[in-house]
Amino acid sequence: MSETAVSFDRRMLEALICPRSHTTLKYDADKQELISQSSNLAYPIRNGIPILLVDEARTLD
Repeated sequence: MSETAVSFDRRMLEALICPRSHTTLKYDADKQELISQSSNLAYPIRNGIPILLVDEARTLD
């Protein structure tokens, strides 16, 4: 599978929340991540699918 960016449906963002804090997420198109400011986590988007698992998220700097 190629490493090309797959577009993410931004309308889906309205329905998604952080699994840890239950707050809204911000979409970072450059890094292909969903950001939870309150949890200080970034959830990856792989092949257009958000991975909303705390174990898969990275801690923000």
